[in-house]
Amino acid sequence: MFRRLFLMLWCVVPMVAMAQNEQVVKWKHSVADKGNGLYTVELKAEIGEGWHIYTIDPAKAFNPTTFEFAPSEGVTAEGTLRPLSKAHIEKDELLMMEIGQYDNEAIFEQDFKAEKGGEVKVAISYQACNVGSCLSPTTEEVTITLGEGAPAAEVKAAEESTDKGSLWSLIIEAVLWGFAALLTPCVFPMVPMTVSFFMKNSGSAIRGRINASLYGLFIIALYTLPIAILIIITRVAGGDAVTADIFNWLATHWVPNIIFFVVFMVFAASFFGAFEITLPSALVNKSDAQSDKGGIGGIFFMALTLVLVSFSCTGPIVGSVLIKSTSGEVWSPIITMLAFSTAFALPFTLFAFFPSMLKKLPKSGGWLNSVKVVLGFVEVALGFKFLSVADQVYHWNLLDREIYLAIWIVVFSLLGLYLLGKIKFAHDSEVKHLSVGRLALAIGVFTFVVYMIPGMWGAPLKGLSGYLPPLSSQDFVIGQGAAVTTSHSNGNADINAPKYGDFLHLPHGLKGFFDMEEAEAYAAKVGKPIFIDFTGHGCVNCREMEARVWADPTVQQILRDEYVIVALYTDDKMKLDESHWVKTDSGKTLKTLGEINANYALTRFSVNAQPYYVLQGKNGEVLGEPRGYDLSVEKFVDFLKKGVEEYKK
Repeated sequence: MFRRLFLMLWCVVPMVAMAQNEQVVKWKHSVADKGNGLYTVELKAEIGEGWHIYTIDPAKAFNPTTFEFAPSEGVTAEGTLRPLSKAHIEKDELLMMEIGQYDNEAIFEQDFKAEKGGEVKVAISYQACNVGSCLSPTTEEVTITLGEGAPAAEVKAAEESTDKGSLWSLIIEAVLWGFAALLTPCVFPMVPMTVSFFMKNSGSAIRGRINASLYGLFIIALYTLPIAILIIITRVAGGDAVTADIFNWLATHWVPNIIFFVVFMVFAASFFGAFEITLPSALVNKSDAQSDKGGIGGIFFMALTLVLVSFSCTGPIVGSVLIKSTSGEVWSPIITMLAFSTAFALPFTLFAFFPSMLKKLPKSGGWLNSVKVVLGFVEVALGFKFLSVADQVYHWNLLDREIYLAIWIVVFSLLGLYLLGKIKFAHDSEVKHLSVGRLALAIGVFTFVVYMIPGMWGAPLKGLSGYLPPLSSQDFVIGQGAAVTTSHSNGNADINAPKYGDFLHLPHGLKGFFDMEEAEAYAAKVGKPIFIDFTGHGCVNCREMEARVWADPTVQQILRDEYVIVALYTDDKMKLDESHWVKTDSGKTLKTLGEINANYALTRFSVNAQPYYVLQGKNGEVLGEPRGYDLSVEKFVDFLKKGVEEYKK
């Protein structure tokens, strides 16, 4: 049993590596029409700094890069694959052979003959390595269209996140939550108790350290493996699209969001002392009894007991970590839970290795309940985020920006008063004097409250842009309407009254469309490229991009004057008329605006992540490499300017 458990745990490692594989190598392609039905396809790998892939020559590569072409009927390959990049060759003393590798980038060309156009499916197999390690070999597939309207597109796995920085921020946040969980009353008293148990029952210090390490490993496994197994089952049973659909449903549908909101409020009430949430005592007692048997089995059940006993404190924290990560790539929940559980388990191992550190731990007492209450206030604030997502996606208009801000201002004001000792709960100890730590926290909380207050009158509050409803939902904004916009007409389609414009809006007073066909028709009429914004109501990074990047005057000027903007919401639940429904290749009928836009992003650009920005020219031509989440204003301006230059060529 335990051997299988270890094997399952180690299987998670290559899965994480596979998620990273797509981050260090990006493939994109372009098609050049040479005339007379001859096309040249260019395949380019952009390789992350410090990484490399191997040459296509099997004599000079232990794991060579390969391309498998599958042309459609009427399309034939002309000649052989041509590498345009020069491989770096060096002698590998260990393998006793010359190894060829590509650093930074690798470009290949292949000619095809297609008198009437057609398609070529390409399977690219490669392995990415650096000086110290190699990621798992991977294969990426792409379909290339030959003929009019053939796009230049980036090859992406469907679940790849365009936001590397966002994944790292999720990992850091998960680690912080893992350490915060240790300070809760359910967990903190168990640190010295469990470590002392291992030291006393191991027979030797070395054995005690080994046992404590196993204890930490089991804690990590108990938090991480269930999530990993669920993802593996959904991917094997239904593929990437099914897994992505499940996470999209969790992140945007009103049912899970309302459930999450209620759960957070219930846990917050428990943190405030209204009642105690515990798992059935029989389950906990049975696990605890098994831990007395000793050996590896006893250590496992000791870890299980900790997880069960600490549920009332770690449950909402784990929920916060997992739910936030579902808006990214499907591997994010595994990675973030691994980060959370590692931080949570780390002190148990450290204190076993250095038992003298136990003497420096503060004694359990009223301060632990204070930590729990503080977490309760945070739970209340975070819980309203789920209600806000459902409100925006379904256009209930119940939780506009000023109402949301008012709730947060009140919640954090009460938290500040609690830290000052002006508010007490049932299980609080008497605060005889204000400690420096509590004073510092109170100052920080009240500073945060003061920062939020101008938002009631329309201040952008860029630091909170990802958590707040959009500014367009606010009834009163000082200076609203001051932006100068130009009204354009396109027959029956006025840019000031676009389709779906009654419930969808662009930030900063920008004018644009929310339907691709309407935007393309208008762009052809006025002779401008299209700025496609794949976004979502529940997309935290989209709001942050709009608040930090789109707010720049230069960005706004270029978007307003040089582009036709179309925002395609991939999570909107507005059900369309039957005439607008879309039937996928698998036979599924898409009925809502969000489903149709998400399917368009996946089939047209092979991406389901937001934000994702594409510059489109004539005949569907993609003007340069699309962009994802990146808060560099300078790079975004350069991205927009290069798109205009490409359009005018």
